Amino acid sequence: MLEALKEKVCAANLALARARLAVLTWGNASAIDRARGLVAIKPSGVPYDGMKPSDMVVVDLDGKVVEGTYRPSSDTPTHLVLYRAFPQVGGVVHTHSPHATAWAQAGRPIPNIGTTHADTFHDDVPVTDEIPSDRIRDAYEESTGDTIVATFRRLGLDPVATPAALAVHHGPFTWGRDAADAVEHAVVLEEVAKIASLSVALNPAIQMNQDLIEKHYTRKHGPKAYYGQKGA
Repeated sequence: MLEALKEKVCAANLALARARLAVLTWGNASAIDRARGLVAIKPSGVPYDGMKPSDMVVVDLDGKVVEGTYRPSSDTPTHLVLYRAFPQVGGVVHTHSPHATAWAQAGRPIPNIGTTHADTFHDDVPVTDEIPSDRIRDAYEESTGDTIVATFRRLGLDPVATPAALAVHHGPFTWGRDAADAVEHAVVLEEVAKIASLSVALNPAIQMNQDLIEKHYTRKHGPKAYYGQKGA
């Protein structure tokens, strides 16, 4: 079932490990088949070394395992909330990459204070509100997704224009057109988090020119984008 999708999801998980965004088993990638309403995701706690497409677990949008030998990632409910809330999303990634996680643990959004950030993320990468204790006890992973969605709605953010969020005290989630796109956004997020940490340390009062943000974002993603090669 979904052999091509499982291959792509396995490749995405292995890419996280190669990029050192996920050490040990600290991360997961998934992708959705929208036509069938099924998601392929990394198995819980399984090392990346030797991981195969056949190890991926297929679940429906309610979290029921449809195919797979292993249990799905413990973060599966978070992924499913994002797929249900953001219909444009085809792949989701979660990591504990150090710099992005540091901003999450500090409870601070990653500010858009440079063109490196603006090339991929139109806005500050938001940090979520705290999860109430009763929800932590009873529905933690689902509530993590709920707080991401609520944060985007509260701030009026477009999940396509800013395809990332920081779960407070926890770590980053990114998403994209597919699993590979979500991995790319995770790579960029870690880099802009690192750059922002250095920049804020050098100048805590730093401000960004909004026109420069718009220019860099739209030249790559706008209707008249001219970054890169045509058709690439």
